[in-house]
Amino acid sequence: MRAQFVMSEIGVGLRRNLTMTFAVIISVALSLALFGGSLLMRDQVSAMKGYWYDKVNVSIYLCNEADAKDSADAKGGQAGAAGGGGGAVCSKGAVTAEQKKSIETDLKAMDLVDSVHYESSDEAYKHYKERFGHTALASVITPDQMPDSFRVKLKQPEKYKVITSSFAGRDGVQSVEDQHNQLDNLFGMLSALNWAALGIMLIMLVVALLLIVNTVRVSAFSRRRETGIMRLVGASSFYIQVPFIMEAAFAGLIGAVVACGMLGVGQYFVIDHGVALRAKMELINFIGWDSVLTKLPLVLAIGVLMPSLAAFIALRKYLKV
Repeated sequence: MRAQFVMSEIGVGLRRNLTMTFAVIISVALSLALFGGSLLMRDQVSAMKGYWYDKVNVSIYLCNEADAKDSADAKGGQAGAAGGGGGAVCSKGAVTAEQKKSIETDLKAMDLVDSVHYESSDEAYKHYKERFGHTALASVITPDQMPDSFRVKLKQPEKYKVITSSFAGRDGVQSVEDQHNQLDNLFGMLSALNWAALGIMLIMLVVALLLIVNTVRVSAFSRRRETGIMRLVGASSFYIQVPFIMEAAFAGLIGAVVACGMLGVGQYFVIDHGVALRAKMELINFIGWDSVLTKLPLVLAIGVLMPSLAAFIALRKYLKV
């Protein structure tokens, strides 16, 4: 088959159905841009999980004198109604040196614990002043109100619940806190947004496929005389179908190139420059150009193969050759 004939037929088909071809290009571009964006969103969520989960520590706050006094007051106020039942947090007084040593020993004996750092109330107060010294509340906080704590770094951050179940309610322990719940909510929201983008992408993909099928059928109908003559002179099915398939593939390729451009523009202007989220939100580990570039070949391949397959199926039913 001569390449000149194929290219001329592609040009004829694109010119005869210019409006529908333009609609195909736009719908393919939008659907593939959403597809590439959802893949990048998944990479971003994974990068943020790895970055934040690795930095989040589990904090075991210890009882101090103020906690013991508050617990004793609460227990006394509830004695009549509850029959004097104990079990209140820090009801046994401030943490003792033996309890601190026991907690630290048990923490270091756990296989999933990577490191344990003890932070005294004075150190906690100093860190609090450094972070929140500009607020009105900082002026009324005193060092004795800040609890001692153990900051625990885990080898497997996703197993933070083991620390909570082992030390919550233990003598001398006021509370066990971590930020994983907040992070789980954040990543759950990002995953939901990612699924929403995939849903919109699927809708746009269906629209693009329908437009491709209709465009191919209109093109084949407008050239039914030529294809009829080709069939009479013994042209093979493949010979007749190839120009139509190549026409759809060419329109899909243009749409894929536009989608790649949209992904690149988004990375350049939103993440790196322009809006520059990378500079404004330094605490977020944004994905780089390597993630974007690895997605572009997939977007281009889908942009060519999807219209080609749709055109092939439509022609087999319409031309019956």
